[in-house]
Amino acid sequence: MAVFTEVSADEASRLLRELRLGELRALRGIQGGIENTNYFVTSEQDGLQREWVLTLFERLTPEQLPFYLYLMKHLAERGIPVPDPQADRNGDILHTVSGKPAALVDRLPGHSELAPGPAHCAQVGEVLARMHLAARDYDRRQPNLRGLPWWNETVPVVLPHLQEAQAALLRSELAYQNHVAAGSAYAALPRGPVHADLFRDNVMFDQGPAGPVLTGCFDFYFAGVDTWLFDLAVCLNDWCIDLATGRHDGERAAALLGAYTARRPLTGPERQLLPATLRAGALRFWISRLWDFHLPREASMLQPHDPAHFERVLRERIARPLHP
Repeated sequence: MAVFTEVSADEASRLLRELRLGELRALRGIQGGIENTNYFVTSEQDGLQREWVLTLFERLTPEQLPFYLYLMKHLAERGIPVPDPQADRNGDILHTVSGKPAALVDRLPGHSELAPGPAHCAQVGEVLARMHLAARDYDRRQPNLRGLPWWNETVPVVLPHLQEAQAALLRSELAYQNHVAAGSAYAALPRGPVHADLFRDNVMFDQGPAGPVLTGCFDFYFAGVDTWLFDLAVCLNDWCIDLATGRHDGERAAALLGAYTARRPLTGPERQLLPATLRAGALRFWISRLWDFHLPREASMLQPHDPAHFERVLRERIARPLHP
């Protein structure tokens, strides 16, 4: 992620000692993203080197963070391939580095697949369904902080930066999503902890003898309690579209949906509201990218995402609804 806070080797070494993970061998900032400061950390203990990811949280508070960190630990303990936050001698998994709340997790093997095929999408659908089912007994509750209330607060802030046609689309879609959320079908949607940001760059794959093998999902720091359908829509809007145009890819979508529903079949209200929720997923990321692009924060290595991408996806989802 972007580096907002510089971490010294001494500070990283101190954390490794507190966590009893050996001596620091390498520390380097991670480029990309816009929310938190992230570093790759290499430690050595008893002649064995291990790789970690150190995250310093720039917006989330110490009161909010336990939801995310303990959700990751909950899922890891149930066999879901996610990073496992490391605890100190007191069992705490939320630490302080450079005056910021921080966490250290194991680095997942593999690499992100930025040009996925149906085999990649099927595995994403399968692990997403497993994740939803595994989190049903997670006992912490926190809303999706980038959900509808945040959209309603943020749209007036970004509207002055838009051309009139864009502003009209943003206003009309926000009104439509408020209308959907007030309906009985929306109230009936199954919900629970969701990842809410499971994009291509947040999933890792290795190459196995029979093809790609999903090795892990990471970056849970947009997670929250929301509808499972929203989580599915976010995935479909990233994994199963043409990035240049935002257009739907039927083969990849069928693979992802088929694998997901084989684990957890969709309910009637979910099938009814999938087209609207795909629009909601596109709207959420259009708004956040507009916010980050027009109201950026200073950071080393900061590269805001292009907001026009999710404007295209939203227009496609309106013009060509997907019915399961």
